[in-house]
Amino acid sequence: MRLGPKIISAVSLFLAAIGCWVVATLAANTIETRSGDAVRIALIEAGHEWADVNTDGLQVHIGGIAPTEAQRFNALHIAGTMVEATRIVDGTTVTPTEPLAPPKFSIEIMRNDEGVTLIGLVPDSFDREATVKTITEMASGAQVTDLLEVASYPEPRGWDASVQYGLTALSRLPRSKVSISSGRVTIDAIADSEAQKQSFETLINRRVPSSVDVRVNITAPRPVVTPFTLRFLIDDGQPRFDACSVDTERNQGRILQAAAEAGLTEGLDCTLALGVPSPDWTNATILGIKAVSELGGGSITYADADVTLIAPEETPQAVFDRIVGELESNLPDVFSLHSVLPEPATPEDDEAEAAPPEFSATRSPEGQVQLRGRLNNPLVRNTVESYAKARFGVGTVYTATRIDDGLPEEWPVRVLAGLEALTELEHGSVTVTADFVDVRGTSGNADSQAAVARTLEEKLGNSQKYTIDVTYDESLDPVVELPTPEECIARVIAVQAQEKISFEPGSTEVAGSAIRLISQIADILKSCRDVEMEIEIAGHTDSQGREEMNLDLSQARADSVLQALIARRVLTSGITARGYGESEPIADNDTEEGREANRRIEFRLVTEDEDSAEAEEGSDEAGEDAEQPEEGAETDDTASADGEADAPEPEGEAEELDATSGAAPASNEEADDQPADDSGDGGTEDTQ
Repeated sequence: MRLGPKIISAVSLFLAAIGCWVVATLAANTIETRSGDAVRIALIEAGHEWADVNTDGLQVHIGGIAPTEAQRFNALHIAGTMVEATRIVDGTTVTPTEPLAPPKFSIEIMRNDEGVTLIGLVPDSFDREATVKTITEMASGAQVTDLLEVASYPEPRGWDASVQYGLTALSRLPRSKVSISSGRVTIDAIADSEAQKQSFETLINRRVPSSVDVRVNITAPRPVVTPFTLRFLIDDGQPRFDACSVDTERNQGRILQAAAEAGLTEGLDCTLALGVPSPDWTNATILGIKAVSELGGGSITYADADVTLIAPEETPQAVFDRIVGELESNLPDVFSLHSVLPEPATPEDDEAEAAPPEFSATRSPEGQVQLRGRLNNPLVRNTVESYAKARFGVGTVYTATRIDDGLPEEWPVRVLAGLEALTELEHGSVTVTADFVDVRGTSGNADSQAAVARTLEEKLGNSQKYTIDVTYDESLDPVVELPTPEECIARVIAVQAQEKISFEPGSTEVAGSAIRLISQIADILKSCRDVEMEIEIAGHTDSQGREEMNLDLSQARADSVLQALIARRVLTSGITARGYGESEPIADNDTEEGREANRRIEFRLVTEDEDSAEAEEGSDEAGEDAEQPEEGAETDDTASADGEADAPEPEGEAEELDATSGAAPASNEEADDQPADDSGDGGTEDTQ
């Protein structure tokens, strides 16, 4: 049976519809799967593992709980970059935030003689008016400043007990700071004395609530002492303090240690106080305690920066001057010393004349200089000390002088003249009085005694009395220890005999081990720098090569050695360099050993006779050249012609110049291998 056209058309349309549906379904599933995978992978790579991705056709559903709003927004943004934003269905939420914690309530109450101030944060249930009224009553009507802030939160546990205890403690402490918080009260207060401090601590530690943690810090400030005083004395051999004030516990220990060293065994106490006049108070008082101890009696009193030292009556004047001078010199600048040596109680029975004033300066063999005795005023003392430091060295001068304004006007001139005389001595002493100057000591200069006499006569005049006793010590004379010129050259020869000075092939630069040898020679010449001598560095070559070129090469190498010495800071004003070429052989140039010996540099002394002979030789040569100028020209032409006919001379190898003195060659090994007889210092013009 044949189907009609209508049936065929209907069947065709049905099959086409089914095919389109199948294709559309497959396409939608593919798009759905790929879209979901792409979004899911992108979110995981961005760190959003919390996000859930589901697809429903072309729609992409994103769910999950984001940690923050920012991460939730970022996840949606990333998904929108992978698919169209219109296809995204947002089902995400954000983790709910925790409720705000209540604030920390606290009160800071500060009380002093001016009033009371309240600062802090309190709950709204706190009765501020009643609290201010209570504080006003306990402060005897003093001004109360309320700077409290209020927050609408309930009172924390233990708050009321802490407030009540804090107000109770505040009522008992007129100068204090009370910090109140829930369950804790911190008290910082000041007491007028140690006894009051103990009383306060007893009061506030009574009936402390069990729910409150109390911390107490009460201090008793040191008393203010005016003037700041210390008085130490030794009476009948018994040391004691009549008064003692000090600023710190560490300095208290130092002062008590000094008193113990002076013999104090009982009453070792020194009050810690405020009002110290100088940071150097402790150092100054220790010096005074030691001075009284050294005197064996007397007293020293410090009232701020004024110092009074009273010595025992029996103290010798010289001892008194020495101790007072040392104390006066070592006291810090801010302190002013007044020293007293009491007159004997019975002057009619003891008419011993007081020792005349004097100044002494001693110089030890180690170079230390000590200045003792009397000077006119602080300006003179500073001048004398500065002059001594300039002449003997800053670190070598110790000053222990005292001021005596009764000294004669010419006293400073006499003192400075004595110090200048002392500079002539290696060690010794100078004693200056109003009548004479005494100089004694030892010197390494045979003319020192005459030099001292000239100095004193120039500074003091020939009418002044002085005595000079200077001993000459030859072992201290630097000139005696100087070597002779011959000894200096002998030392150089001894060093040269051990090693050769070598040069690079065709070079004038000192090379190899010769650098060390030059340094040794430089050290020897430095040790002889005070020796008057003329030295010549003579360069020599063998006979290989042209004579003129050998002469130039020897001069250049002698100059190179001289420059090496200059580089090592050797004074070369008395050193000259001269090249002799092949003109002064010391061995046979026909053998390799002989040529090796002839290649050398010599250090030798230049005598006056040699200088005169060289000058005469130069004059004779100049005269001969002037008499026969034409014959010399003909000789030059002949030599030039002969030079063209001769075969080229062989090229030289590396040369070593044996630095010896005199006419004997040094017995050294060769530093470089030398070729056979066809090598030498000279060579062709191209090589040289």
